[in-house]
Amino acid sequence: MRLTAHRKAAASPSPHLLQAHALIHAFGRQRALAGVSLQVESGETLCVIGPNGSGKTTLFNTLSGQLHPQGGHVLFRGTPLRGKRPDQIARLGLGRKFQVPSVFGMLSTLDNLLLARRAAGLPAHPADVGTLLRDTGLAGRSHVPAGDLSHGERQWLEIAMVTSQAPRLLLLDEPTAGMTQAETLATVALIRTLCQRDGIACIVVEHDMQFVAALESQVIVLANGQVIAQGTFDVVRQSPAVRQAYLGHDA
Repeated sequence: MRLTAHRKAAASPSPHLLQAHALIHAFGRQRALAGVSLQVESGETLCVIGPNGSGKTTLFNTLSGQLHPQGGHVLFRGTPLRGKRPDQIARLGLGRKFQVPSVFGMLSTLDNLLLARRAAGLPAHPADVGTLLRDTGLAGRSHVPAGDLSHGERQWLEIAMVTSQAPRLLLLDEPTAGMTQAETLATVALIRTLCQRDGIACIVVEHDMQFVAALESQVIVLANGQVIAQGTFDVVRQSPAVRQAYLGHDA
């Protein structure tokens, strides 16, 4: 996780929380994004799947300001993101959890959360993060150094740290990587809680198809930088284009 000071932005009149239109980004002659469009509403979960090299990481980097699109545009809460730095986008309420957990191992679970709150300019008292500790199953581990947590617990801690900064949209990059099946199902429940109770939108990049199926969200499939299918998981897994992208044939 990267701690970035930000404050919650005012509500936007835009009909969509996030709207990305015809995004293009190339590295040399290789187009990582070739006209990708998507939109997300408050409280909605969207999964982005696709084979390695399909453009998923480039999409996240473009949405969060790590890269600037060479074509197309992104609106977040009605604000164009073109030219904005990652910290400026974070101030608008977009939080990102990277694939590899990045927590402060010498600090306790609780202190990691309080530090994240302070970085966002928010009140940082134990009572302010009690609900998040319970949501993530870390309430009984609040005084344990983060470095002593299991891999799955560190994943949850980083999700909690990003969520503690009051985002309206979370970008979650492979949040269940390395988790046990029980931890994966607990993560499904956590994401549902954040979306349904708190109205936070989530875009999730994930390779674990059991997790994607359990989340029961809308799914976008990328291949060669393009959206080749979208819909529910049951719909996209029947797509000949998806089978071709993953298996090299459409049978």
